[in-house]
Parts: sequence; structure tokens; C-alpha cells
Amino acid sequence: MSSTQHTTAPAPRQAAPPSAVPITEEEIFAAHEGGKLSVGVARPIETTRDLSIAYTPGVAQVSRGIAADPALAETHTWASRLVAVVSDGTAVLGLGDIGACASLPVMEGKSALFKTFADLNSIPIVLNTTDTDEIVETLVRIAPSFGAVNLEDVSAPRCFELERRLIEALDMPVMHDDQHGTAVVVLAALLGGSRVVGKELTGLRVVISGSGSAGVAVAEILLATGIADVIVIDSKGALHPDRSDLTGVKRDLAARTNPRGIAGGTREALVGADVFVGVSSSQLPEEHAAGMADDAIILALSNPDPEILPAVAAKYAAVIATGRSDFPNQINNVLAFPGIFRGALDAGARRITLEMKLAAARAIAELAVPDLAPDRIVPSALDPRVAPAVAAAVMAAVAE
Repeated sequence: MSSTQHTTAPAPRQAAPPSAVPITEEEIFAAHEGGKLSVGVARPIETTRDLSIAYTPGVAQVSRGIAADPALAETHTWASRLVAVVSDGTAVLGLGDIGACASLPVMEGKSALFKTFADLNSIPIVLNTTDTDEIVETLVRIAPSFGAVNLEDVSAPRCFELERRLIEALDMPVMHDDQHGTAVVVLAALLGGSRVVGKELTGLRVVISGSGSAGVAVAEILLATGIADVIVIDSKGALHPDRSDLTGVKRDLAARTNPRGIAGGTREALVGADVFVGVSSSQLPEEHAAGMADDAIILALSNPDPEILPAVAAKYAAVIATGRSDFPNQINNVLAFPGIFRGALDAGARRITLEMKLAAARAIAELAVPDLAPDRIVPSALDPRVAPAVAAAVMAAVAE
């Protein structure tokens, strides 16, 4: 495949988005009225005997048993199967720092997805603090109530330290989905997309627009997969070791990416690039996309507004994906996180490892293989096979 800059734009290769009935604001608010969650009971309480078993006096025997043998809490409460969906509301969707209260509908939605796709109970916990010490202390104190933590919508760079400290402090699976769920589905998309365009995965030249939680995690998983030519771009341009304005995570990433020492922004980085991954709100100018290699892959994942619209991207790329459901190739974290947590909990894992995430990405990509096409590089977000396949792959990775 050529890696030279296009001189003429090929005809668009991607179909127009499927038609859909517009969703009204009234419909959205009506669907959220009263919240999206409720608590159910595992066994009905209909008689005095039922009540005596479920609550007093029968429950006291179970409490005594757990007091004598804490391991019984694993099998006789729901805690070991309960995921805490935790946010401080500082980086919610594309809305930014909107606070804990306003973030709650999103966390409720996340819990609804856990139940729908992985049959896992979860509970939203939004915290009215952005202090990392306070968040860690709070979750450590209430840790007996749940068996895993899904961090959500926490701003960078705080999210990196918060996740690291919680992994160290809690003896249970902890994952910041904005980082690792995104990384898993991007890798799955590239596994499918590279097959479609006939390019070797490890030989891809990849440009990542965005150096926040998602961008850093995507870069890390691609490097771990063996893709060496990765360039990460922040608001000031490509990360490279000669930049004096880099701190912390960015400095470390600059030392391990951009092997050709490209300076400048997307215009310079995309010349001859095989892949663009957009995980920021920055728009990708059409003239920058025109510099990409033949048979390029564009993953414009910013929501609700992709970095470049599919109709424009199709002039320069063979495969286009977004984060939206109204375009083909929706790259959505729901493909990853329900199955990852289900697999980790089913396996009794205490950590979510790189191997588990790589296994999840391969499982997602494999489901798309029979129908692989430019407009189908991953399975549908609603495909009921996905979460069980991911969970099984994660469990197998734990067992290895």
C-alpha cells in the first residue's frame, strides 16, 4: 500500500448514515424521569416465613456467620457481584466539569448497561469532591459494599493517579473505563480495520489526537500490541522529548512514541499515516486528512461531534468509524466494559491486567470477522454475543 500523500480524492466509500426518527428533547427527559434504575429482590417476600428468613430473625444467623468467617460475604451478599460506578463529575461526556449531581444520569445509564449486557448489578456513586485523597479514602471506607470499581468521567491528569492509588488500596478489580474501555474498543476496531484494508497491524502508522485519559490509554495499548509508530497530539502539537512544556504522563509517553520525531500538529503528523484516532474535541481539517496514506482508517470518536464527518472522511479513507449510533461502525465502550467486569468477577480476579484487556479486544474483533466489511469492523453495540465472548476471553486470560 502506498504511503504517499493523495493528489486526487477518491470517490466516497462509505454509505450515508441510516435514517432514523429524530429523538426529541421531550422524549429524552420523559425517559429519565424518576431515574433509570430500581432495586429488585432476588427472592419474593410474600409470607411471614419469607420475611423471617429474609430479615429478622433469620438474617442474624447469616450476619453471625460472616462475622465468624468473612469469606461468607462473597457468597451470601451481593457485594462480590456489585460494581460501583464512581465519578466526581469533572469530565462528563463532552460536557466537561459539570459536577457530581449533573453526572448522576450518566452513571445511572452506565449501571443500566452493566445490567442489560452483562447481568451485573451496579450502583452509581457520585462524589462531591475532586480531591484525590478524599475520593480514595471514601471508597476504601465503603469498600465492603461492592466487589469492583468502574471509574467514570474523571478528568486527566488526576484520573491516572486516582486509578493507580485505588488499584493499590482495594483488593478488587478497578478500571477507569474512559481510559481502558476506550483503548480496548479502539484496538478491536484496528484489528478489524487493518484486515479490511490489508495492512499488517504492527506496521501501521497511527496518529492519536488527544492526550487525555483516552488518548494516553489508546497509545499504551497500541504500543503493547507492537505498533511502534504512534504519534500523540495535544493542543500544542505532537508529543516529542524535545518539548519543554511536557510534564508527568506526557513526558513519559513522549519518550516512547513518535519514533520519527515529527513536530507540528495533525497536518504534519498525518502525512503518510495509516490511522487517525480522534479522542478529543479538536476538529480534523479536511486538508490534513488528505495527507494520509492510501486505504487509511479514520476513527473520529469524539461525541457528539466527530472530529471529521464521515462524508468528508470517506474522500480519504477506506474505513471510517465514529462513536455515534447513527453512522456505520459505532466504536462504543459498551462493547468492552460489561464483559471485562463480568469476566474479572467470574474469575475471582483482583486486578484487571493488560492481558485481560488485550484478550477482550481480540474477542470483540473476532466476532466481526464473518461479516467483516468497511462499514462493519466491530460487532454492533447491541449484539448479545459480545459481553459473553469478552467475559470468556477475560476469564481465559486470568487462568493463563
